[in-house]
Amino acid sequence: MRLTVIGCAGSFPGPRSPASCYLVEHDGTRIVLDMGNGSLGALQAHTDIYGLDGVVLSHLHVDHFIDLASYYVALKYRPDGPARRVPVFGPVGTAQRLAAAYGQGGSDMSGQLDVRTVTDTFQIGSLRITTQVVCHPVEARAIRVSAGGRVLTYSGDTGPHPGLAEFAQGSDVALFEASFLTDAANPADLHLTAAEAAAASASAGADRVVLTHLVPWNSPEATLAEARGVRADAVLAAPGMVVDI
Repeated sequence: MRLTVIGCAGSFPGPRSPASCYLVEHDGTRIVLDMGNGSLGALQAHTDIYGLDGVVLSHLHVDHFIDLASYYVALKYRPDGPARRVPVFGPVGTAQRLAAAYGQGGSDMSGQLDVRTVTDTFQIGSLRITTQVVCHPVEARAIRVSAGGRVLTYSGDTGPHPGLAEFAQGSDVALFEASFLTDAANPADLHLTAAEAAAASASAGADRVVLTHLVPWNSPEATLAEARGVRADAVLAAPGMVVDI
């Protein structure tokens, strides 16, 4: 299984990164976890966007889903004819939220995007997807992707959650958000600090941790230093980073 970081900026795109988007590939199956602001452009440098087998959304905040509106345009108006429908797994209301964002009025986007309500467990090609609700102001899920005996767990957006480490137990890679720094006056139940992300990955027994959702106003050096105070092998996500799992 291979992970490619397309975008890892948190809350809004940064000067060097789109918002959240992660390409996962295994044995011919290609999916994307989230498609935040600016990610569709960057995604085209790494894969054929008309060959995706699915998109899985962690939640419906703009920095995690809004480029699906542009993806719809790319699928529908391709010069050599509309591309095949792409399954999109998201929270209840995903289709309506997308149509509203695009300005579709009373119509829908179902000719191009096959929107389905995410469930606890489902399959996309060779990839087994498991999800769990986490702690965020809207319905949000962590996503566990398994294939060939390897496991990637993506936290999505979450505040401290007692079930995250258990959900990620035994992961080869924990792709955990680290939006906050411990010294700041952070809102409750919204995001993890770098130290909390590193600690959760260690409690999960994850072999590696990659910190993501890096908010542009935080210093990457400070985020990494805080995480490495808990887990010395922590690394930061970066656009174009490839992780073989």
